[in-house]
Amino acid sequence: MGALYAVQLLLALTAGVTAFLLRFDFAIPSRMGVCFAFAIATWLIVKPASLYLFGGTHAAWRYFSTPDLIRVLAANVVGVAIAAAVLILFCPVRCPLSILIIDALTSLLLNTGVRAGTRLCFELCAQRQGSPRVRTFIYGAGQAGVMLLQEARNNREFAHEICGFIDDAKHAGLLLQGVRVLGAGPDLKRLAAEHRVSEILIAVPSADGAAMTRIAQHCRNAGVAFKTMPPLSEILSGRSLTTQLRDVALEDLLGRTSVKLDNEKIRTKIEGQVVLVSGAAGSIGSELCRQIARFRPAGLVAFEISETALFFLEREMRHSFPDLHFCPEIGSIQNMHRLREVFGQYRPSLVLHAAAYKHVPLMERHLFEAVENNVFGTYNLAAVSAEWGVQDFVMISSDKAVNPTNIMGATKRVAELMIRSFPPGGPRYVSVRFGNVLGSNGSVIPIFKQQIAAGGPVTITHPEIERFFMTIPEASQLVLQACTMGRGGEVFVLDMGKPVKILDLATQLIQLSGLELGRDIQIKFTGLRPGEKMYEELSLPEEDMLPTRHSKIKVFAGTGFELGDMRAHLQRLRKACEHRNAKALVRELKTIVPDYTASQDVMERAFTDNLITLDRVLRIAPAAGEPVTTMQASIS
Repeated sequence: MGALYAVQLLLALTAGVTAFLLRFDFAIPSRMGVCFAFAIATWLIVKPASLYLFGGTHAAWRYFSTPDLIRVLAANVVGVAIAAAVLILFCPVRCPLSILIIDALTSLLLNTGVRAGTRLCFELCAQRQGSPRVRTFIYGAGQAGVMLLQEARNNREFAHEICGFIDDAKHAGLLLQGVRVLGAGPDLKRLAAEHRVSEILIAVPSADGAAMTRIAQHCRNAGVAFKTMPPLSEILSGRSLTTQLRDVALEDLLGRTSVKLDNEKIRTKIEGQVVLVSGAAGSIGSELCRQIARFRPAGLVAFEISETALFFLEREMRHSFPDLHFCPEIGSIQNMHRLREVFGQYRPSLVLHAAAYKHVPLMERHLFEAVENNVFGTYNLAAVSAEWGVQDFVMISSDKAVNPTNIMGATKRVAELMIRSFPPGGPRYVSVRFGNVLGSNGSVIPIFKQQIAAGGPVTITHPEIERFFMTIPEASQLVLQACTMGRGGEVFVLDMGKPVKILDLATQLIQLSGLELGRDIQIKFTGLRPGEKMYEELSLPEEDMLPTRHSKIKVFAGTGFELGDMRAHLQRLRKACEHRNAKALVRELKTIVPDYTASQDVMERAFTDNLITLDRVLRIAPAAGEPVTTMQASIS
């Protein structure tokens, strides 16, 4: 700081002396000696003080930029004005106005020129002293692209030599900080060859999925490696962009935008409170824990049945949030006694229920386990929440609960209806319904990656099958937002965007792996699995979708069961589970959820378990080719 202040004194002295020399043709008259001394003394006091007040002496000159220029201009205007007023009012000898004007211009030129020159020197030194650099294009000539260019110039560890920008054709020829926009995406293959470029840095954080797919395709056609940067809102301040550049991921091609949250409302709900997350070590549960920790709860109870998964979650949370009171608790939501122990110890005010059996084909073979966990486990957790005065209870549901064709979806729909049947006066029970999340445990993306790494084939059930997708952080953040809206009984649904074909997903993942479909790796269609639908839905016909204060969250209004009626249904379900009676189980599920259509495998299981042969069912079918309809009718 002292050195910078000394430089400012030198600049003020130089500007003042230069003004007098220029005004009097380098021969200052003796009669102006008093004026000269008075003026120099005034400028040496006023100008540095003005720059100090405007922050001009605090900014690092090597990063001199437009905001710094504005501060220097303002400081010079104020400093020159004050100095001029002092000279006019108090100088014993009248100071010519021309000297004041020359001094003002010289002072401005010196202050900006020295700072700009300092930055230029640092950039040139960084370029010369840095490690060998990769010849690179920046795809995107906007704010993000300029940030990357500045990083390349200022950071000697940023091993990229920027050879030009790629952007829309209408911007071709423009210069951005001395670097030219060379052409558009379709020109990339030719331009990369001409400039011997081997890597592309994509700086288009606002691009949607379709635009990102086109950009990635242009890069692949050019035969060059490519990376992208996170959205500007997600760039971590204080960290170099070098560490934040990453490979283009499937999420980029799907175009899922970052979520804008009402952080104050979420903080009001969580800060200083004890929060319990069931299924805390799963994909959604663990991300909920990470998001909750940001809002400084009094305690975060992670309830999980998987010991190994909870062990690793605890290690992560202790490292990432050392000040958080994190409480890992092993237990099953099917164990009411264990739930009462945990709730009695911690007294949570908010419960986020993410524990569930979710894999469709597996649950089709384990009907009773699906009901015992997804239905009765949820009932246990909801009932204990009421016993211990929980304020808010949020259940993670699924789009498979809509017109379910599998046990997993049917149990989730029963769970939605069940928690809705709890009477007012206790916790505010709500459900949050959404579709698939990218990268969750056992989901299609990790499976595709394993198959690609093994050389294929990539297996898909049907070429036309499609699903809704969103990212794990996006889903978790919106769940927290929804928990601030519930009054009790609502089913919230998250904006899933447009459904995506699984075939397109696999093709894009193969391309992102640097492979070519049909040459390097094959896709094999295996047929729909038991209980699997061609497409998913987010709402039932009788559910009226209403907007909420958040654009990505809707709420469904509809009728439900009285608690007494629901308990009667649950009693029959429990009896069916205890007696392992698949027919009674399916029949009761269909009574509770009339739009549930059991799969062929489940129907065969139900009738086989009850000593009814499939041949007999087919003989009583009303029309050939409709055995499933007949079986469904026989247990309705």
